[in-house]
Amino acid sequence: MHDLNAHYLSRRHYIALSLLLCLPFNAMADWYHQEAAIMGTAINVELWHENAEQGRALTQSVMEEMQRIDNLMSTYKPESELSAVNARAANAPVPVSSELFTLIKHALNFSDVTSGAFDITYASAGQHYDYRTGNKPDEQQLQAALSAIDYRHVKLDPQQSTVEFLNPGVRIDLGGIAKGYAVDRSIAILRSAGVNNALVSAGGDTRVIGKRWDRPWNVGIRNPRNKDSIVSMIPLENSAISTSGDYERYFEEGGVRYHHILNPGTGKSTHEIHSSSIIGNVATDTDALSTSVFVLGVEKGLQLINSIPDTEAVIIDNKGRMHYSEGLAQIDL
Repeated sequence: MHDLNAHYLSRRHYIALSLLLCLPFNAMADWYHQEAAIMGTAINVELWHENAEQGRALTQSVMEEMQRIDNLMSTYKPESELSAVNARAANAPVPVSSELFTLIKHALNFSDVTSGAFDITYASAGQHYDYRTGNKPDEQQLQAALSAIDYRHVKLDPQQSTVEFLNPGVRIDLGGIAKGYAVDRSIAILRSAGVNNALVSAGGDTRVIGKRWDRPWNVGIRNPRNKDSIVSMIPLENSAISTSGDYERYFEEGGVRYHHILNPGTGKSTHEIHSSSIIGNVATDTDALSTSVFVLGVEKGLQLINSIPDTEAVIIDNKGRMHYSEGLAQIDL
């Protein structure tokens, strides 16, 4: 005698399987991921989409946006718009795109907020360091560069959209804010395409929207002295986190670590902090603030972050001790 229930279930499952197989391949909802090396760092995008073709296309759109911004703002590319500014702005005002003008203006605002701890003219000294070959400026070069490090040497004309340097030795570098900006631009592209759950990172700068599998995204803060070790996991939704560390680009000489985060007041690497991680709403701001806190040190850095709404910090000092801003101090991370 046949089991009618079993027959019914088998037929129902067959129909369900047939319907599934009839769905177009591109209709499969899934996570789509892509990695690339752009802007001198690792770029990562992960997003949820219900259409495979569109999901893959959107990950590629992020990479293209990262490349576009690198072509615009890289100091390593002589054809970039920023390189043209550095080459000509000491001689005459240089017309620039509204995009570059706006980001430079935003960077100068951070210089005001941080009393100069964040200063894009640090490149006046930074250009003399080569972390791949282990070269650093001699004392004469450094002293000459120090006179040019002052964000007030950068003059902006909003009517003409021009940038001018008031000191002939000035060079600017947006490395402390451009990657965060590129992350924000990428998130904007994904949102405009209807993506609700995604992560975009560029090196130490990350921004997430929505969730991953109905849970917050977990972003790790690495051990500054062990790249395979995570010291803290931060759960995030619709937030950004940026980490600046002395392990990103550096060389060692005579027991001293020369890394790429320079104190604008000395033109030399700072050594009170191993890493500073800032959590906020947008990556452009957390990027700039992570550099600022690294330069300011633990005490002044926490004072700054505690004064900014919706912003938190995790700082690892040169003894390996962890320090938290007021909003995180009461949370078990």
